[in-house]
Amino acid sequence: MLQQGTIPMYHEVTGSAFYWTSAVKVLVAFVVVLVVVAMLTLLERKVSAWMQDRLGPNRVGPGGLLQPAADGLKNILKEETNPAEANRVFFTLAPMLSITPAMITFAVIPFASPLPTPWGVVPMILADIPVGVLFLLAFSSLGVFGIVIAGWASFNKYALLGGLRAGAQMISYEIALGLSLMSVLFVAGNVSLTEIVWKQQQMHLWYGLALSVSFFFFWISCFAETNRLPFDLPEAESELVTGYHTEYSSMKFSMFFIAEYAHVLTVSMLMATLFLGGWDIPLWQGDNMFGEVNGAWLGHAPHWWITLLTFGAFCLKTFFFILVFMLVRWTVPRFRYDQVMDLGWKIMLPASLGAVVVTAATVLGLDSAGVPMERLYWGFVPVYGLVLAAVNAAMLAAILWVMDRGHTLEGTGSMEEKRRVAREAARARAQTRRVPVAVNAKQVV
Repeated sequence: MLQQGTIPMYHEVTGSAFYWTSAVKVLVAFVVVLVVVAMLTLLERKVSAWMQDRLGPNRVGPGGLLQPAADGLKNILKEETNPAEANRVFFTLAPMLSITPAMITFAVIPFASPLPTPWGVVPMILADIPVGVLFLLAFSSLGVFGIVIAGWASFNKYALLGGLRAGAQMISYEIALGLSLMSVLFVAGNVSLTEIVWKQQQMHLWYGLALSVSFFFFWISCFAETNRLPFDLPEAESELVTGYHTEYSSMKFSMFFIAEYAHVLTVSMLMATLFLGGWDIPLWQGDNMFGEVNGAWLGHAPHWWITLLTFGAFCLKTFFFILVFMLVRWTVPRFRYDQVMDLGWKIMLPASLGAVVVTAATVLGLDSAGVPMERLYWGFVPVYGLVLAAVNAAMLAAILWVMDRGHTLEGTGSMEEKRRVAREAARARAQTRRVPVAVNAKQVV
């Protein structure tokens, strides 16, 4: 039986039914994730073709739908090559270390409301552990180990530089990512992702609006964590050939791409859960797992069609974030290495730390004033959430103003940097004017 505080809720499946329902969930989820990851490669190519006014894959299957299967078969049949001086053990182990965390982390993300069965209610989550957020933070940071090991074991200078960049980038943005989650935990009061979804339903406002600063920083950190443009420095083709997987071929090469798209899928599901209410359907109370009866919150009896609707809502939110990942890749140029480091250490780290302090003070003030989170004033105004939204909107406006004043993302860092660049350009022009010009044939070498 699930519990929200001390109030009993619906009965879960128990005994042997629990084990076989869990086995079915794991098997179905694993197959679905692999199929979705394969189709994401096709979607990426279709989006890039649309952005570049091309047709994209359209030869294998109707509309190119079988292109991922053809690519997989091609890589399986390809000859596998290993560098002569590479460390064979770690060279082979690196792709596995990269893909494993990506295939595990989605297990603690709820993807629909509980499903009723004749044996009890089945939670639509593979492992509803009470430390879901901590589990995600721990496992999501393990993927970079595979990249670093791949760069070191390849015995290639480009691969090594790519691995070093990946490690530095992960360290720079993992702190900001963790701090952006602190505000969510302050408001939710729990580290379980299922509880976080329920808390957003109770507050009648998603955390993406109530905690917009955390949402903004978490989104940027996810781009850096997945090594996607404009943060794809570990595999910058114009600088490092293909970075850490320069020496890889056949299925080992494909495993890195499977890991990348699996990470994109996982962080998209995570952002949908933490900041867009997860499987919550907006402006509809029928999917809420709580109802207020004489001042107490009691669990609603779930229905299978509600589970289906909430699963569809969760998929739409996840697809939105995936589509943004792909559109950004073909619209935003790659940052320079110094820009990436400046953004992570000079802006996101202090700003996210300040946002945590301000959010904690706001939550403390609302709780001290006796403002209930779940109450709708005048029947439709979630005061608790709107106060948090107003405070975060003011902080976000101030942060963006400071970033724009410094021109951090334009590559000029500060006004002093702009003056320095202008002085160097003027000095170069002056030197060009002092070069002697040949006036006759004797002066020409």
